[in-house]
Amino acid sequence: MSNKKVHNAHIRTRLPALHRALIEIVGVINRPERDEALLGAAGLPLERALFPLLVLVERLGPIGVVDLAGRVGRDHTTVSRQIARLAELGQVTRHGGATDRRVREATITPSGEDATDAIDRARATMAVGLFKDWDKADFDQLVRLLGMLAEDMTRPPEKNA
Repeated sequence: MSNKKVHNAHIRTRLPALHRALIEIVGVINRPERDEALLGAAGLPLERALFPLLVLVERLGPIGVVDLAGRVGRDHTTVSRQIARLAELGQVTRHGGATDRRVREATITPSGEDATDAIDRARATMAVGLFKDWDKADFDQLVRLLGMLAEDMTRPPEKNA
């Protein structure tokens, strides 16, 4: 058997365990109480549903509402209302897109940056507690491998994989 076939067979054998781990991680990340704990630790009285949108606008903005909706798995009309709410709170600004004025984009404001900075500090504190018993090499390997996975997952799927 060729090395490629052995490698592919190994991947197929280990995929269920990887899939279970990813489902568990996503499930924990998506739990409302996790977001509420993070917002509480950051000292932000922000509505829980607005929190991931604010963070994504800060990380990826300016970003269109349709793109943002796809990233959070929500309807674009819902996200549009939520971005309007963040604009009312002074956390983001809304404007026509740089290349297409029909596209509505959101950009973080200085107040929104202050909020995401507080979230980042709270997240770092929580993460230090989570990883306190990990050795440096294991943590570094996790960061490297998750970076590889994220990069590979952003590429379009191969037709005949």
